[in-house]
Amino acid sequence: MGGVDVPYHKGLSGWSDADVATHAIVDALCGAADLGDIGTLFPSQKLEYKDIPSLVLLGRTSELLKGKGFRVANIDVTIMAQSPRLSPFIPEMRERISQALGVDSTQVTVKATTTEGLGFIGREEGIAAQSVALVQKMES
Repeated sequence: MGGVDVPYHKGLSGWSDADVATHAIVDALCGAADLGDIGTLFPSQKLEYKDIPSLVLLGRTSELLKGKGFRVANIDVTIMAQSPRLSPFIPEMRERISQALGVDSTQVTVKATTTEGLGFIGREEGIAAQSVALVQKMES
């Protein structure tokens, strides 16, 4: 999650590596720069994306942003999971995400919260993430 291996007795299932935090960041960046969404850029119908690390997708998204004349100003992502406790992993997540984007780690904020036992997240049936991104047009 966030490019970090978080040990836990339950795992996540997905087409790539099921890194919901990084996927949310990709979608936020796509929205901010009118690039579509993660499914448009990296469709699950293409085998090249099967089991691909999400940080690779994030790096490719960063290159697409630059190609459109944008740079990342900041990223904020919130991970919603009842368990495991994610706070010990947040500094490394910030570092890995910022490296994939080519920005300073101070431009990346990662937060974790629970749903206090409510819903599918509270029952530990899954996790979710939300992200917002601010991009700036680069000077020509």
